Amino acid sequence: MALNIVLVEPEIPHNTGSIARTCALTGTRLHLVRPLGFSVSDKYLKRSGLDYWHLVEISYYDSFNEILDKYTGSKFYYATTKANRLYSEFTYEDGSFFVFGKETKGLPPDLIARNLDTAIKIPMRENIARSLNLSNSANIIIFEALRQLGFPGLA
Repeated sequence: MALNIVLVEPEIPHNTGSIARTCALTGTRLHLVRPLGFSVSDKYLKRSGLDYWHLVEISYYDSFNEILDKYTGSKFYYATTKANRLYSEFTYEDGSFFVFGKETKGLPPDLIARNLDTAIKIPMRENIARSLNLSNSANIIIFEALRQLGFPGLA
């Protein structure tokens, strides 16, 4: 098995490219939910990690429900600034899915509301209009899960 990063309607090619690079170097699977805010042949995406994509197990979906249907019984964690619990408060297992929303809006509020028990957040200063960059957030969370699992397959 492997860990999984899901990007729901990512908009910025640099972020997706950087996350793809992390996936390549950690053996994490990448799942992209359309519509994408860029072409996978985008020059910025290439510069940010497309040269690593041959090392990434990557799947594309037309809706988030496709992933839920395909991976019934898997554990999903929803990264959002609106979560009540920190990402470090959970115990992750191999095969877990970490779901991130689009850069400008995050995950849909109804999806978060239905999954508050597995919604996770990274602590940040309050009352600041912005949050961490998507690729930074994905790295923080995936490396915590890898740490808990003993960094399997990594040296």
